[in-house]
Amino acid sequence: MNTLKVVDHIVSWLKNYATEAKMNGFVIGISGGIDSAVTSTLCAKTGFPVLCVEMPIHQGENQVTRAYNHINWLQKNYKKVTVKQVNLTPVFDSLIASFPPVKNEEQLLMSLANTRARLRMTSLYYFAALHGYLVAGTGNKVEDFGVGFFTKYGDGGVDLSPIADLMKSEVYEIAKFLGINAEIIKAAPTDGLWGDNKTDEDQIGASYDELEWAMRQTELGKVITDFKGREHEVFKIYTQRNRANKHKMEPIPVCKIPSKLKF
Repeated sequence: MNTLKVVDHIVSWLKNYATEAKMNGFVIGISGGIDSAVTSTLCAKTGFPVLCVEMPIHQGENQVTRAYNHINWLQKNYKKVTVKQVNLTPVFDSLIASFPPVKNEEQLLMSLANTRARLRMTSLYYFAALHGYLVAGTGNKVEDFGVGFFTKYGDGGVDLSPIADLMKSEVYEIAKFLGINAEIIKAAPTDGLWGDNKTDEDQIGASYDELEWAMRQTELGKVITDFKGREHEVFKIYTQRNRANKHKMEPIPVCKIPSKLKF
């Protein structure tokens, strides 16, 4: 990958999109992870105002620290970066307390994780509406179009996706090129939705390098019977998640009414 040209291309694309949409800048949620760090830096390089929003919900201290270290780095290097912290923990707790009890703990935990993501999306759009900003998404290609590892109408609810055509490995390459803090580059990827140190790999059962491999094999027309051992296991994980999460990756189904029923 020609990293310099890819960075220049994304920055130009962001500038053109914001200009044509007549928007004033970008708002982005900063998690302390690699994807939001790279995306926010690319947005800052446009010269447009960038509002970084940190939204803890029972967040691990290490994630919050990484997020603020990155924001401080951004502000030292780019003139138009501002920050807001919105402590969503009491909002989240109050909302959950108002819901009826759930017996199935596994379903409850997944619902709680997705609710966190949707509260953050709502907060980002609050600031976007106030300032006339675009909500910048942080999903990469493997997450958004491979395994669908995001929350529908949560972190998937955005105005534009600057890095969604980049594999996770390519995001890391750009992070190093941009000079992103080493602590972020070294940190194990996590969605931060569980209130613990559960990583993405813990949840998915495969690393991003393995998922990239499986995604490429699918594009080559390979099927699960082509593999054995760990490759077979990874390919199965990838294809099952891809199939289960198609509803996130495709447009909302619309029931088309035959014209003869309307007239």
